[in-house]
Parts: sequence; C-alpha cells; structure tokens
Amino acid sequence: MNIVPRSCAAASDGIFIDNAWRPSASGATLAVADPATGEVFTRIAAGNAADIDAAVTAARRAFEGSWGSLTATERGRVLTRAAALVLESFDELALLEARDTGKPIGQARADITATARYLEFYGGAADKVHGDTIPFLPGHFVTTEHVPHGVTGHIIPWNYPAQMFGRTIAAALAMGNACVLKPAEDACLTPLRLTEILRDAGLPPGALNCVPGRGEEAGAALAAHPGIDFISFTGSPEVGTAVQTAAARHHIGCTLELGGKSPQIVFADADLDRAMPVILKAITQNAGQTCSAGARLLVEDGIAQNVIERLRAGFPALTAGLQQADRDLGPLISPGQLARVRRFCDQADADGIPLIAEGGVDPDAPQSGNFIAPRAYGPVPRDHPLARQEVFGPILSLLTFRDEADAVALANDTDYGLVAGVWSRDAGRAIRVARRIMVGQVFVNAYGAGGGIELPFGGMKKSGHGREKGFDALYEFAATRTMVIRHD
Repeated sequence: MNIVPRSCAAASDGIFIDNAWRPSASGATLAVADPATGEVFTRIAAGNAADIDAAVTAARRAFEGSWGSLTATERGRVLTRAAALVLESFDELALLEARDTGKPIGQARADITATARYLEFYGGAADKVHGDTIPFLPGHFVTTEHVPHGVTGHIIPWNYPAQMFGRTIAAALAMGNACVLKPAEDACLTPLRLTEILRDAGLPPGALNCVPGRGEEAGAALAAHPGIDFISFTGSPEVGTAVQTAAARHHIGCTLELGGKSPQIVFADADLDRAMPVILKAITQNAGQTCSAGARLLVEDGIAQNVIERLRAGFPALTAGLQQADRDLGPLISPGQLARVRRFCDQADADGIPLIAEGGVDPDAPQSGNFIAPRAYGPVPRDHPLARQEVFGPILSLLTFRDEADAVALANDTDYGLVAGVWSRDAGRAIRVARRIMVGQVFVNAYGAGGGIELPFGGMKKSGHGREKGFDALYEFAATRTMVIRHD
C-alpha cells in the first residue's frame, strides 16, 4: 500500500484554489501518518485564514461568473463526468482512502463506490429541482424557484473523507453554489484528489476550492468568513456549537451533523439469526468510528441471556488488522482516538461492568498502530457514560428493557437523535416504536448505518439539524424565492 496522490506528492502542493495547486500562505505543512503503522508517509500544506480568504474570493468570482452562468443541465453533466472519472481512478482512490484512514480495503472500495454514486445521483438531479405555482389573488401569478445560496463552506470529518466529499460537495454544486472545502487534517488525501478530479471533469476555476489545515485555524476561519453564505459541518457537538455561533454572527444558515448514540431495539420476537450479523457489523464498521454506529443494543429482558450468548459466540471471530488484510475492522484514526476509546473501556472495567465478549487483533498488526479489539459490555447501567456518551470506537453497550413503553423511553434517553433500529416480527409494534423514537432515520428489521445516497439523513436533538443525502440535501443548499406578478 505504497501510494501517495500525485497532487500531494510534495509539501508545496496541497491548497487548491482556482483549479490550481499552491503552497499555503504561511508555508506550514501537516504530517500524514498511516494509522496502521504510525509511519509518516507524506506531508500536505496547512492552510490558514489567508488561504481561506483567497479560496472564498475565488469561489465568489466563479459564482458570479463562469459557474453561476451554467444551466442546471450543464452543471449536472459536469458531476456525471466526475462520477465516471472517479470510477476510472477507483483503485488509486481506494488505496489512498485505506492508507489515510486505516480502514480495510474492502470498506475503502465501498466508500469510493458510494462517492461516485453521490456524484452520479446529484448530476442527474441537478435539473430536476422545480418550483411551484401558488393560487393567489385575481390578476396575480405567483411562482417559486429554488436558488443557490452563493458561496458555501464545507467542513468534513476524517472518518469517511471520500464519502463526505461526495455527500456535501455534489449536492451543493448541483444547486449552483461555489464551494470552499476544509477537509479534516487527520484524513484529507482523497478529498484533495477528488477536487482535482472534478476540475478534470470540467469544473471551472473557483467553483470548488480545497484548503486543508487545522480546525482551529482553517476551519475556524472558514466558519467565520463574512463571504460565506451557508455552512455545512459534520463533527463533534462542541465544534458544531462553535460553527453555528460563527454562522449566526453573519446571519447565515448551516447544516450540522454532530454524532449519535444510536439504539438497536431487539424485542423478544425478533429474528435473531437475521439481526445479530447486522448488529455486529453496525458497531465494527469503520472500527466504530461512525456517527450512526449501532452503539446501544437495547434487548427485551426475556431474551437478554440468549443475545448475550450470541455476542459471546460472535465477537471472538471479529478481528482488527492491516488495511490490505481486509479484516472486520482496521485501526482507529490516531493515538488520541485510541486513548479516548481505551478510557471508556478502563472506566467500564473499573466500575465492574461485565465484559460480555471481545474480539482480537491480528498478530501481524504493528504494535505502533492504533489497533483495539472490539468489545461488548453489559448489562450497562442506564446512567453510565458507556450508555450515554459517544465512544466513537468498536465498543457495544447492551442494556435491557421491560416492555414496549420502556424500550421507547430508553431509546430516547440520550442527548442524541441520529439513527435507530427496531427488530420485531410484530409489524404493528415495530412501526409504533419507530414512529416514537426521536431520530432522523429509523430502520425496521435492518440497519443501514446512515442508509443510501437517496435517503435523507440527519439528526434531532444534539445530533444536529438539517438534512443531507437525497433530494432534501438540494433544498438545504438553496433558498426559495417567491415571485408575485400582477398582470391585470
């Protein structure tokens, strides 16, 4: 896995503005390390407020000029061509994603497939966002249209850099916005390469600009920039608060996706043969570093021991390993994230919470890597941090409930509200429960960890607000304009 993108091969390359690479204004760089080995394998430019300002200026010029003058159909064709180019570079992008994030190569391939699908979906949707006519007073004709905000800022996380690029940038471009992207400093190589691919697909200068850098420098400068008309952010609730505060100072809108503590509710009549493999995957996918990870397993009292025995059978077969080994999970993104997850485990052990089962780490996984074996704990007290706080690692918490009402109360007993799963053969009960859980997305007898490209996705409560994916994302990146025409 010895690949570095040609766009990032030298430290002087890494800020993408006006369709060209340039060094950062300060000359500063960031080290890029492989999470599986700890090895620094390249460096990228570290942008700051001056770079963000240059990117916003370029985006405004594109919005008011070459990009803003294109028709919706022409914008869609650019995105469709970009989707094809992503697939042409599939192996390069998958290897790059795997090395930069540590995820198994199979997961990286799935992420690049999804990235191409985002571009394809929004390329096809660009000219299908229609307005309405509204019956009004005699002698008046009223119509609405959806217009782009202008220059949009995008701050994306490190857990799914390629997918997050497709999910936020494709929708914004489809609506005609010009974009400034700040990828996460811990994993930004695929967004940099994808930015270059969109240029090659025909995106005019300034329509998409990418400024890597630290959150407290480049990210904060982007959120606070007076030339930004809308912000899209995915990350922690704490940083989300800062982003929303910065946006409020300029009276602009924002979409926030801020994590979760998602429940999977398993009733006594559930088909456990179908449910258990999905439950295991939902906590180990991407090493549990997924906002929509199924981190809370809520089990009806009568089958709790049965589920525990199944976890004891399933978890030992789960293995963390190197990217190319394509195990169930890879390393965590950084030593800091590894330390965070270990603190949750250490506290659970110190508090006497039973360890139900534990997976393993490949013997050939480097000691210098950020590996941790997946674990299941339970029963976990309802007020314990393991039951309430987002671990962001492959740690499953099992809690029990008495009946339907208790299941709903327990599912909603969290600050978060992103995704939930309900497992029951009783269709009526499953639908009743699904409609009472305060989350943005519910799966019944399935769990999709965020679902498909076409499915609106976003949170309630401290999981954020606004929607990504599907057609809803297009409306987030647009404002409704009403025209009233008197013709009598």
